[in-house]
Amino acid sequence: MITNSFDNQTAAIIEPKRKAGVPLVDVMIITFSYIIEEYIKNHFNCTQIATLYSAAGLTPVYQIEYKGKKIGFYKTCIGAPCTVGLVEDVLSVVDTDKIIMFGGAGCLDKEIARGKIVIPTEAYRDEGTSYHYAPAADYITLKNSYIVADFMKQANIPYVLGKTWTTDAIYRETRGNFEKRKQDGCIAVEMECASVQAVCDFRGVKFYNFLKSGDLLDAPEWDPRSELGNKGSQHDPRYFMMALELACFVSNSHIRRQL
Repeated sequence: MITNSFDNQTAAIIEPKRKAGVPLVDVMIITFSYIIEEYIKNHFNCTQIATLYSAAGLTPVYQIEYKGKKIGFYKTCIGAPCTVGLVEDVLSVVDTDKIIMFGGAGCLDKEIARGKIVIPTEAYRDEGTSYHYAPAADYITLKNSYIVADFMKQANIPYVLGKTWTTDAIYRETRGNFEKRKQDGCIAVEMECASVQAVCDFRGVKFYNFLKSGDLLDAPEWDPRSELGNKGSQHDPRYFMMALELACFVSNSHIRRQL
């Protein structure tokens, strides 16, 4: 049974509110990688513009200047509830209307996704957070997937468009559920995409997402494909550079879908 928890008729008991005078950035980039966070801090002129607070510790939010754009970034945590909570928090202390998130994902179809960036078009909502931000449904549409694809095409970066499976339970990706999602057209599995799209829709923020396939579920046994160091893994700094270029691309108001 799909959880029907969406309530847009009554006020939230705890409501994040943006204060006046907060820093403005053109785009906010979210990474999951502590290695990429350190790379950015060591290779760019970073300014800390905000801090997100929780019982688990502090999350610094940084800004860099890149090709005339003000780009924010921070390292998030893994899983839908925490990731969405940090999105809500960052939107209350930084002014932006665009979020780019990139990270690793499991591969459900090795023939389709091999050697390509995965651009989710829809996310199967096998988590709980999105149901508090959007009406109940099996899938949520990633509205800006075609813009990400336009960027990849112009940058000559191999990519594939397809559905992703967002789950809360990394150790309960059973063979039976894997087969169901693959038959349904999912080519990747991750833990945050559906929920971040839902919160961005709810808050009126544009969301852009791409994935790097870091392990292979479409094999007789689980195959971790990132044992050769950071190159090609989700910790590869090249994916942040890709996100930076995408940030510049989406910041330009003339963007239109190229048919």
